[in-house]
Amino acid sequence: MRHGDKINNLGRKTAHRHALMMNLACALIENKRIFTTLAKAKALRTYVEPIITKSKEDTTHSRRTVFAYLKNKDVVSTLFKDVAVKVAERNGGYTRIIKTGNRLGDAAEMAMIELVDFNEIYSNNKKGASTEKAKTTRRSRAKKPSAKASGEASAEETKGE
Repeated sequence: MRHGDKINNLGRKTAHRHALMMNLACALIENKRIFTTLAKAKALRTYVEPIITKSKEDTTHSRRTVFAYLKNKDVVSTLFKDVAVKVAERNGGYTRIIKTGNRLGDAAEMAMIELVDFNEIYSNNKKGASTEKAKTTRRSRAKKPSAKASGEASAEETKGE
């Protein structure tokens, strides 16, 4: 019986499962978004979110703890330099899982898992926020003086000079 057993073993032995989670976490931190099966995405979320929380505090101890989970120096430095800075004020929920339908070969449920703060589509802080379009309205506005009228005025001014 599996009463109270909440971990999804993903059909793998412990060492294989840890290696899988390590590789998926490294890929997620490097690429900010990966496509995988829904079950792996849900398992990855529980694996990577505590690691991201640990990366908010940049100490030697937290770096060594995170390295024990990821075993990749480049990914650890990316996590502490880029990711931790963006999620500093967030209290959790660093990842988003979006279902993408079924895989053609075996009809497995697929999903996209991404880091929330690195998606420019959903985030409020867009890069081009200063170049937003002006609000449009359906009401008619007061007509501006026509170019013909302003052209006549400038022509009269030139005659007088």
